[in-house]
Amino acid sequence: MTSIETEILSSLNELDTLVRNLATANPKPDLLPVFSRLDQLTRQLPPTSDPSLLHYMHKKSYEKARLWLEGRDADNQRGSCLR
Repeated sequence: MTSIETEILSSLNELDTLVRNLATANPKPDLLPVFSRLDQLTRQLPPTSDPSLLHYMHKKSYEKARLWLEGRDADNQRGSCLR
C-alpha cells in the first residue's frame, strides 16, 4: 500500500467512525474537512493506481474504497456503473 493509500484509508476510517457516532454526537462533527482531505488525496493518486480504487474514489464510493484498501473487495457489491 502506498503512503497516499494509507492516508486515504485512515481518512476513510475516520469518516466511518464519525458517521457511525453521528446520531449520538453532541455537538455534531463537521464532516467537511474529512471530505476535503479525501478530495485532496484522490487528486494525488497517480493514474497508474488500481482502476477500481480510482473509480471508487472519483465516484465518492467511500465504503467500497475502504473495503478495497482493506483487501476486502470481494465484499463489495457490484454497482450500476458501467466501467
